[in-house]
Amino acid sequence: MLAPRRPTHPTEGQRLYAVGDVHGRLDLLENVLGRIRADLEARPHPRPRVVMLGDYVDRGPDSRGVIEALIALKASALPASFLLGNHDSYVAAYLREPAWFDRSNHWLHDSLGGSATLASYGVANASAASPAATRDAFAAAFPRAHMAFLEACALKIRIGGYLFVHAGIRPGVPIAEQTREDLIWIREPFLSSDADFGLKVVHGHTIVPQVEHWPNRIAVDTGAVRSGVLSCVVLEGTQVSLLGPAGLRPWPEGSGLARSEPPRAGWRNLWIRR
Repeated sequence: MLAPRRPTHPTEGQRLYAVGDVHGRLDLLENVLGRIRADLEARPHPRPRVVMLGDYVDRGPDSRGVIEALIALKASALPASFLLGNHDSYVAAYLREPAWFDRSNHWLHDSLGGSATLASYGVANASAASPAATRDAFAAAFPRAHMAFLEACALKIRIGGYLFVHAGIRPGVPIAEQTREDLIWIREPFLSSDADFGLKVVHGHTIVPQVEHWPNRIAVDTGAVRSGVLSCVVLEGTQVSLLGPAGLRPWPEGSGLARSEPPRAGWRNLWIRR
């Protein structure tokens, strides 16, 4: 069990809404953004901010619609910050070199879901067997504004006592020296670390059955594309809550662990090539 630590994780006077991995589920994103706006209408706050944890594209049916919605959010009156996910990074990588792949499978392989992203831009029949065949069509179909949005996404965001990243951090490495690879891809040794990172890390990337609130991190990715649950954590001062369809629910340290811990390995194995 993790060593006790002071439960002080200020948000610099802000109310932060951290949203997990969307993966092309525009319907779920619109629902969550609607809940956030409804929460702010019911409980006004002078300094709200939405923090999107990355992985906006792939697997789900409407990656294009998700990016368009996030561009609209960025231009709206509601302040928002956006992190780069490993899946989001594949767009530029594919356009640079269509035969390139990371880890064990090509982006267009079903396990990674890039073909669903191309389909949402009107490029059908994309295949890992012949990735170059659809590269030019995708380059023509992918708007410059969408690429500019992805290029502007941050690798990490620090607000008060929280550090927001897509995947996690490498234990024992100073925050300023964390690599891009780890910030968007790491699982172990981050997930099993009981180290006090000095900041509470809020992340997505690794699927959990429900939001897990550990003393040193909060895991927010609840597998929206398959589970139908896109989670939103609300951080305000020292308070941590979940914002679900029924409203706000307190989610203090230890929440999500008793039910989530036994099947965690099984869920990760399903998504090992994420």
